[in-house]
Amino acid sequence: MSGIREIRLDQKRFDHAIADLCDRDRDLRLVVTSFGSPPLWARRPGFQTLVHTILEQQVSLPSAKVVLTRLRSICKPLNPENFVALRDSCLSEAGFSRQKMRYCRALAEAIASGDLNLRQLHQMNDADFREKIMSYPGIGPWTADVYLLGALRRPDVWPVGDLALLAAAHSLKNLKSRPSPTELEQIGEKWRPHRSSAARILWHHYLNQRVRK
Repeated sequence: MSGIREIRLDQKRFDHAIADLCDRDRDLRLVVTSFGSPPLWARRPGFQTLVHTILEQQVSLPSAKVVLTRLRSICKPLNPENFVALRDSCLSEAGFSRQKMRYCRALAEAIASGDLNLRQLHQMNDADFREKIMSYPGIGPWTADVYLLGALRRPDVWPVGDLALLAAAHSLKNLKSRPSPTELEQIGEKWRPHRSSAARILWHHYLNQRVRK
């Protein structure tokens, strides 16, 4: 395992990254000129955010938030030990699918048993983090990258499987069709080492375009 600890994106670094991206890419500059600089969207690192991110897999963000809110009302505080103690019927009533129930239980059990140490996990570099977290069921590249980008605020993460990013790139770059994840990977290459900030600009574009419709 590498001992490198990667930089955390704070507001000063974020502002610098936005300015640099706008200088280098006129399409990104147009978004910022039209809608202002995007927020530095972030979540608190920890078990709750990992569960929240799993809940967001393949569903709308509002739907996932509803399930999380129900979970928080029956699991106080929302920690791995309390989650493991919940019956399947309680999780089902909260809105968990059978698959996501299994994923979150495996995660909670790993943390509660000490197999997964979140403090150590958060200190890993991006590659080691992905390798470790993706060894648990139901956690793939998108979930790992969204957590790296939003909770750990790593500066150069590019979640190519994100549907909103794919839609935003399609619109912003005037592409004939929605890009594939592989094509989105290629689009993001020129935005290194600020791809996390570029992602926030594209999400900003996506959200504002939806408001206009």
